[in-house]
Amino acid sequence: MASRETIQEGKRRGKQSVAYENPVYINASASIVGKKEGEGPLGALFDMVGEDDLFGCNTWEEAESSLQKDAVYLAMGKEGLENKEVQYLFAGDLLGQSIATSFGIMTYEIPLFGLYGACSTCGESLSLGSMAVDGGFAQTVICVTSSHFASAEKEFRNPLEYGSQRPLSASWTVTGSAAFVLGKERGAHVRAAITGITTGKIVDYGLKDSMNMGCCMAPAACNVIYQNLIDFGRQPADYDKIITGDLGSIGQRALIDLMAEKGYDISDNHMDCGMQIYDPGSQDTHAGGSGCGCAAVTLSAYILKQLEEKKWKRVLFIPTGALLSKTSFNEGKTVPGIAHGVVIESV
Repeated sequence: MASRETIQEGKRRGKQSVAYENPVYINASASIVGKKEGEGPLGALFDMVGEDDLFGCNTWEEAESSLQKDAVYLAMGKEGLENKEVQYLFAGDLLGQSIATSFGIMTYEIPLFGLYGACSTCGESLSLGSMAVDGGFAQTVICVTSSHFASAEKEFRNPLEYGSQRPLSASWTVTGSAAFVLGKERGAHVRAAITGITTGKIVDYGLKDSMNMGCCMAPAACNVIYQNLIDFGRQPADYDKIITGDLGSIGQRALIDLMAEKGYDISDNHMDCGMQIYDPGSQDTHAGGSGCGCAAVTLSAYILKQLEEKKWKRVLFIPTGALLSKTSFNEGKTVPGIAHGVVIESV
């Protein structure tokens, strides 16, 4: 008799996963980053690099809104889409009331699902967007998210003018935005396909150090990776890469140890977007990159390129998020984590 963990009902796989009957195509994507990100190892791969992190705006929040607006515009342009051809936007950011999203993309007048999954929002948007397409509720959707170093510092820590010292466990919020066009039909310049998802749970190990978000998020990433392997009956080697969003160098070590406790060695094929986007030798970002934009721009610029060129055939993409706010932190609450897994394959 099959165990509850391996029972398959329709598209459901195990406890937390879904396998699509037909692939949902990533037909186009676009990435925009700030000056610091453009100076990193992936700089030549981004669609646009800003020389001024205000991007011609008056405030950091307006700058982040412009990132989303321009990322959607570029992605739609690559696929030759008009606003009326997109059924839904799935979008979010890190700021209170998701203001980067609402002020950034309202002029498109496309029905919007506003999302918040902290730095896991890219995975959440791709999961929900692909479910809408696979379920027949839309032919074309766009998933977009963003973050900005200065707006995030003001939202979650201290104004930059305060000049507080960052511990070595801290990460650097990526200034960037990426948008993805998902479609039921394969586009002329299709980049890859989403074939399944594993939705994460809130996992709280009781950590309270907001300057070590990698370790706060690692248990949630472990839960998603472990459950994906169980639900799909796979081993780590079935993925060319298992890619987390922004655990950084310290969170990566925690994740590898947690997975080892569950009997899986992912040390050979694990990759973290936060460790890819900056050069640790020349760019002082301590543990690495973070923020909604970190996983998103790395996916658009680098990961999809590897799948397009058939260097990788299948990856498990897991943006990771720390669920805290200034209020919860100041009230002494813990920092729970969330992660969402997306199975992406070459076509």
